[in-house]
Amino acid sequence: MGSGNREKFDNPVVEWVDSRLPVFTLMQKEYGVFPTPKNFNYFWNFGAIAMVMLVTMIVTGIALAMHYVPHAAMAFDSVERIMRDVNHGWLLRYLHANGASFFFIAVYIHIFRGMYYGSYKNPRELLWILGVVIFLLMMATAFMGYVLPWGQMSFWGATVITNLFSAIPLVGDSIVTLLWGGFSVDNPTLNRFFALHYLLPFVIFAVVFLHVWALHVTGSNNPLGIEPKGKQDTLPFHPYYTIKDTFGLLVFLLLYVGYAFFAPNDLGHPDNYIPADPLVTPAHIVPEWYFLPFYAILRAITFDIAIPFTDIVLISAKLGGVLAMFGSIALLFALPFLDKHPVRSAVFRPWFKIAFLALAVVTFILGVCGGKPAEGLWVPLAQICTLYYYAFFLVIIPFLNKKEPVAKLPPSIHEAVLSKNKQG
Repeated sequence: MGSGNREKFDNPVVEWVDSRLPVFTLMQKEYGVFPTPKNFNYFWNFGAIAMVMLVTMIVTGIALAMHYVPHAAMAFDSVERIMRDVNHGWLLRYLHANGASFFFIAVYIHIFRGMYYGSYKNPRELLWILGVVIFLLMMATAFMGYVLPWGQMSFWGATVITNLFSAIPLVGDSIVTLLWGGFSVDNPTLNRFFALHYLLPFVIFAVVFLHVWALHVTGSNNPLGIEPKGKQDTLPFHPYYTIKDTFGLLVFLLLYVGYAFFAPNDLGHPDNYIPADPLVTPAHIVPEWYFLPFYAILRAITFDIAIPFTDIVLISAKLGGVLAMFGSIALLFALPFLDKHPVRSAVFRPWFKIAFLALAVVTFILGVCGGKPAEGLWVPLAQICTLYYYAFFLVIIPFLNKKEPVAKLPPSIHEAVLSKNKQG
């Protein structure tokens, strides 16, 4: 970029750097004067919040890795040493452990906001798909991280979840052996999980870069779901949304550090303060709360699928559960291609709004079911909720594509904001 294509900076050091490597011009273009819809609400804060949480997790994770010992005989004690003997080690551990939960809170809100306002629709399909890739990588990273303290729930959670892959025909047992590094969850498993847990956050960071890049190519969606038609519909990102994001971030961080200081173990499981014992199975094995809806879907498939009037099983209950669980995430990838309704935002789609709010409730109920023993009322309730989850994507959305009336949209963001202000 030649000097004639950029504005000079007043600060001589910044100007000297930028004239040779125009990083400050790039930042000014992408995060300063970048035109942003003027009607963002606070749900749009959670993308920035998620990025801050990712950086927090990487920084605290690197500090913890300097003291952690990835060995089956020493991992549990090394975590206890971090808590007791390392300067501020208890703080690093609690920030990291609770940071995972708050990272998922931010991302779940970010995903549901995108679904509600139709942020996955043309031309933002790839932006959405990259976001789902980030979500998958987060799940893999969090699962491997949960194994590292090598407590009872860590060990048995790893045993149960990795065993699921054995249900895959032909290659399942080989995948499990590869994950374990042997014939049971043991020291090689812990070593490779530690290596991957350290590596994957940097992969996530790279995909986040692509995600933000795609966002800046297509521009942001907004609560009305209509494209900006000119300068009157937009505001520069700075200072309007830097200030708004900062306020939302500070409120979120207050909740986060409040948990880390005053309720650091509320989101974890007490059995994880017991060293891993392969000979003692916990009474109730549960994953972390952010996996519970998918865990409930996994356990909801309690029946084999067989050829009628024969004993030939096509899909066992175990394989059916695995397919249902991974299929529930695959549906998120497919969402941009399933929803073809011309109106983006649920603000103007009353039928979709009801169906979506029902999906949010069903997801919450699945989370409750996933945390309960797989017995009694919880099994049929999880099955009903799983049925609705799949029906939302595969039945309700295609039905709404054809039958839901197309509402009359505001002519522009600017006029919608003005009329709202007049009504207020």
